[in-house]
Amino acid sequence: MKLTATFPTDNAEAALARIDTIADPALFITRVPPDAVRARAAALVEEGPRDRPLWGRTFVVKDNIDAAGLPTTAACPDSAYTPAADSPAVARLLAAGAILLGKVNLDQFATGLVGVRSPHGTPRNAVVHTHVPGGSSSGSASAVAAGIADFSLGTDTAGSGRIPAGAQELVGFKPSLGLVPTRGVVPACRSLDCVSVFARGIEDAAAVLEAIAGADAEDPYSRAAPRAWSARGTAPPHLTLAVPEDAQLLFDTPDDAARFAAAIARFESLGARIIRVDIAPLLAVARRLYDGAWVAERTEALLDRVRHAPDTLHPVTRSILEGGLHRRTVDAFADFHQAAQARLHARRIMAGTAALLLPTYPGLPTLEAVAADPIGANSRLGTYTNFVNLCDLSALAIPNGRRADGVPCGITLVGATFAEGTLAGLAATFANEPFDAPARPDEVELFCIGAHMSGLPLNSQVLGHGGRFLRAATTAPEYRLFDMGNRPGMLRVATNGAAITGEIWALPAASIGPFLAEIPPPLGFARVRLSDGTTPLGFIAEPAGVAGLPDISASGGWRAHLATRPRA
Repeated sequence: MKLTATFPTDNAEAALARIDTIADPALFITRVPPDAVRARAAALVEEGPRDRPLWGRTFVVKDNIDAAGLPTTAACPDSAYTPAADSPAVARLLAAGAILLGKVNLDQFATGLVGVRSPHGTPRNAVVHTHVPGGSSSGSASAVAAGIADFSLGTDTAGSGRIPAGAQELVGFKPSLGLVPTRGVVPACRSLDCVSVFARGIEDAAAVLEAIAGADAEDPYSRAAPRAWSARGTAPPHLTLAVPEDAQLLFDTPDDAARFAAAIARFESLGARIIRVDIAPLLAVARRLYDGAWVAERTEALLDRVRHAPDTLHPVTRSILEGGLHRRTVDAFADFHQAAQARLHARRIMAGTAALLLPTYPGLPTLEAVAADPIGANSRLGTYTNFVNLCDLSALAIPNGRRADGVPCGITLVGATFAEGTLAGLAATFANEPFDAPARPDEVELFCIGAHMSGLPLNSQVLGHGGRFLRAATTAPEYRLFDMGNRPGMLRVATNGAAITGEIWALPAASIGPFLAEIPPPLGFARVRLSDGTTPLGFIAEPAGVAGLPDISASGGWRAHLATRPRA
């Protein structure tokens, strides 16, 4: 999006005109008056960008998120209140220079994945009008997919920030629990709720997430990310992705299955190694989300309304919430123990892979199908999303083409806690949307030449210290490489040097010392001269430590040498 001196006013006018063109009566619950939108844009023009990353960008928020002066209804008019302050997420977007257009529709009290459970009607799916828009963040997705807003905020408890993204060919970023404060958000399941981001591009979604991330001292569920956290990353050239076993994959049509198979093939063509994993424990705990302790948690958040004003609730929402009145504490502890076991299983999957690759949903239902079976269709939509927050994982949903009938398909990359940067890098590579993610001031570049490179046995050490891949690189022709058995040793020489290939990784500056302490002699860190003239830290061997060892410089690098070395 090209920035000009008048970008905020031009962009705001385009958004206002698009609202009129789309004319979806079920989209907005409350709009910011057009004159107020124009005044905000004019003020931004007068102030100038001031290094604000979202200067002049337009956005909407799901109407369970507080924006000062605008009613928060959660799609239940009887529960409306007008907050005096913005939620932290909205406040941070405004501070970043964004322009709020209004509050949009949702499945009432964020209970649902279909997007049709609202007294205000169903926002149109901007891609295929005959199908559901996805929920519960229906309006958040529709406003972006229809070209009204540059991005939007939704919430995600069981998939509400991912299902609508898949349904309307958007990027849906579901952050780790607590990364974005949920203070000022009407709770669904307070312990699982996340504020999520919808955008049309991966880099835009990452920029928005970086703007709203950060701990909040007033939010008991908020937590700080690691010092080196970023929502932007670069996918390493050699990685492993986990994919569920075939028997655990559920699809509505052969086309849905074919699109997921194509996504796997695409990652393989990019150099990824695919391993099949058992996700049965994850699917099992997911089934408890709407049939266990977390139903009672939803009910607790709205207990007074469920008991004393049930007629103000949408019929399907009411039936779900009333079910929580009868849950027993003894059963809740069984749920908590199974969730803990599922989290352990998820951590084991993530320990050896960059991400778990999933379909976003088995298939997107029509509006007619949901009307005929509202509970069943909703449950099926959440097949691959319901367990993610229960297991304290991060996730990023991206488009994956369309079926032959034009219905969108999507894939979701699921990562470890605070792995948002890795997911963004993987998604950008898959979508051929690479973006720049250079080392930050608090990071140090490290040139890796051996088993610490991506996909090799010691790369877990780099990752464990918060490392993230930046780029492939080659030294100036001033070095010799030696085979030390399970790793190489590189030595700078005065004559007969060779160029050695490797990888540049960014590590938090505070991690360099602890990482060096793990490196056995005769290896250490020293400045290495690269072919572009830069001199990052890199692995260097002591001359005595490689004396008499096989010289493998002719291979050009450790990975090439491994490909030709006889296997033991």
